[in-house]
Amino acid sequence: METNSRKKSAGPILPGAVIGVLGSGQLGRMFTIAARRMGYRVHTFSPETDTPTGQVADVEIKAHYDDLNAVRGFASAVDVVTFEFENVPSATAQAAAECAPVRPDGAILHTTQHRLREKTFLAQHGFPVTPFKAINTVEELRAAVAEFGFPCVLKTAGFGYDGKGQAKLTSAEQAETALQAVGHQEMVLEAFVEFSCELSVIGARGVDGSFAHWGVIRNDHRNHILDVSFAPPNLPPEVVQEAVDIARAVLETLGVVGVLCVEFFLTTSGKLLINELAPRPHNSGHLTFDACVTSQFEQQLRAVCGLPLGATAYLRPAAMANLLGDLWQAGEPDWAAACAFPEVKLHLYGKMTPKPGRKMGHLTALADTADQAARLVQDARAALQRTALPTAG
Repeated sequence: METNSRKKSAGPILPGAVIGVLGSGQLGRMFTIAARRMGYRVHTFSPETDTPTGQVADVEIKAHYDDLNAVRGFASAVDVVTFEFENVPSATAQAAAECAPVRPDGAILHTTQHRLREKTFLAQHGFPVTPFKAINTVEELRAAVAEFGFPCVLKTAGFGYDGKGQAKLTSAEQAETALQAVGHQEMVLEAFVEFSCELSVIGARGVDGSFAHWGVIRNDHRNHILDVSFAPPNLPPEVVQEAVDIARAVLETLGVVGVLCVEFFLTTSGKLLINELAPRPHNSGHLTFDACVTSQFEQQLRAVCGLPLGATAYLRPAAMANLLGDLWQAGEPDWAAACAFPEVKLHLYGKMTPKPGRKMGHLTALADTADQAARLVQDARAALQRTALPTAG
């Protein structure tokens, strides 16, 4: 198996080759669109069928991630394996690596899919992170709460995103109740950070160590789910440069080959703190699909295939607004109304069942400034519902 892996990884992986994607959601869908545009074939692997990725891929394989024989068969039929979903078991990545190069490496996935491992890695390497403590017992929780004070945030160590697996704590009673509610699993307690905004830097690193990025993207959340992103934000140049420098150092320290997003808090005192890492394209970077010379998805393809990285310049300032399943509560959204905005692009993910909080698609708007783009994309989203929703302040 090792010989086969080395044979596949020799030199650039050129158009006509087959890319394997572990995961089958909207990130894989947009990656597949970019890959097929450049002449690659794509196989996707996940426990479901008729998925956002599978609808546009050449081959959709349905199997559980712990079916390691199926994983090996999948990886044997492709030239390189990448991820669109980080909650893939380590054993799955290891099994795939027996048969094809896996990029980013499965060890990076192992670190970043677990909050405690991720934060410990960042702290040990001197990156700025929110103060945190590992929590396994009520006694550890009490000691950490006494150190951090209230409010503070209790999070599950693994398998959390979009606000899942976390709670803001304001009292000792609430803290102990929250810990009991999650049962026996590793937790992380974080000090509460007073921040002025949330930012992200999406970086790409090639096989040769080359680096590219899309600058800083500002993110506004609603109910812990990303609502609107826009770029470039109106920030001091030194903050932008520091964020990019930190992101580059994270990718280099981890040894990433592919795309990784670094999510930041910008505190009210102007300090950058890393909130989370995502070793894949990121929701905040969806606007690059329409707004940039090279999107995050094409860049992921270039990186994992050993091709030169593409230019990341913005064609115009841009904004993205998520479309959640909540929009369907009054019936099918009025797509023609959104398309009546000529500088707005509609992206739907092919998900058949809308549910509250479920990401069903997004809109991207281009304008003369990022603020104008943000207003435009929210106006277009409001027009989707015949009883228009007010735009976010």
